[in-house]
Amino acid sequence: MEQMKVTVIGAGLAGSEAAYYLASRGIPVRLVEMKPKKYTPAHSSEGFAELVCSNSLKSDDAYANACGLLKAEMRILGSITMEAAEYARVPAGAALAVDREKFSAYITEKLRSMENIEIVNEEVKTVPLPEKDGDRYVIIATGPLTSDDLSEDIQRLTGGSLHFFDASAPIVAADSVDMSCAFTGDRYGKGTGDYINCPMSKEEYYVFVDELLAAERAHLHAFEKREIFEGCMPIEVMASRGRDTLRYGTLKPVGLYDEDGVRPYAVLQLRKETASGETYNLVGCQTNLKFPEQKRVFSLIPALKNAEYLRYGVMHRNTYICSPNVLNRDFSFKNNRRLFFAGQITGVEGYVESAASGLLAALHIADEICKRPTRVFDERTMCGALETHISTPQKDFQPMNANYGILAPMPERIRDKKERYRALSERALSIVQAERAKENEKE
Repeated sequence: MEQMKVTVIGAGLAGSEAAYYLASRGIPVRLVEMKPKKYTPAHSSEGFAELVCSNSLKSDDAYANACGLLKAEMRILGSITMEAAEYARVPAGAALAVDREKFSAYITEKLRSMENIEIVNEEVKTVPLPEKDGDRYVIIATGPLTSDDLSEDIQRLTGGSLHFFDASAPIVAADSVDMSCAFTGDRYGKGTGDYINCPMSKEEYYVFVDELLAAERAHLHAFEKREIFEGCMPIEVMASRGRDTLRYGTLKPVGLYDEDGVRPYAVLQLRKETASGETYNLVGCQTNLKFPEQKRVFSLIPALKNAEYLRYGVMHRNTYICSPNVLNRDFSFKNNRRLFFAGQITGVEGYVESAASGLLAALHIADEICKRPTRVFDERTMCGALETHISTPQKDFQPMNANYGILAPMPERIRDKKERYRALSERALSIVQAERAKENEKE
């Protein structure tokens, strides 16, 4: 298979996952990593798959947690990330936490020991298009801190569909919004009533603002501050400009009236995040508050007092492309089907999600090289839901992590949340098992 060599650029979680999957199936890989010759501002180790923010890979419960389900799907598909995590696991209750050094060392040694992986330590400054440079396939997996030169070339290649920071608002489950304290409708009666409006009285508004200002914020690296605050203003920073700033901006009630024809003192609007209406985005609420603080503060709004948060708001340096404009659902580039992207640069959010995208990109390449029927993961699986997210046109594309809200709903409505999550997980795992079995059909 020498003529079928795949070049993988970047040995983070996505790149390492892709390289391992391909090499373990006999496909030669050229893995290019710029460390130790050059480091990003957030990395310090020479090892591959370096975890820099946390040693927790979130919950490991496949039947009650979306990330747990994604991990279970990845184990079925042969993930080295999950293999390494089990090796480096440390006690953390229901969470999958690891010794970061052991985790990275396990993956690094594994990849270095594989005969059909050639490791090259150099910085890639331009995208090596497969036809031009002779590689059968190329995977760009350079992460949220892609180097400046390569970022510039990706910007050129994608026609400007590249973002240099990530400013996202929280997302809540639709059925967790208390509609007895909310009403649907658009400003001035325009539109089709797509928004859920969460009103606040004068007292509720000022309590919310005061707690927003007092809430603890997440730490920002020095290299992140300029990009974020020049590009998008966190709601807590806007509130600091005056207690009424939000009431004349993000939370303005102008043009909105409840069912009794009364205009609230302030209103937080929720907008559909998915076409199915299972999830809603808190409009204009990009924030740098710590996750527990987001839940505490936004729950002060009556309609959100029992809200279930499927994704918290984040603000950090994150290079990612507007994938729906340029990528197919198998992570291939629309203008060159042999060029693939993987990892956070595609618009998936989180360590596990990043690794999963590398695994999926490699899986699709392997199917093509080995002349197997292409395995398709639809939105009934967490893998497929992430593929759908990065490839479905949407007005305001933002990174997404694994959550039950992006899965296709069950045919029958299950009111109990625990039972619903279990049913969704059982369905997903049975589908992934069936798709995994197809790998052996040609053997």
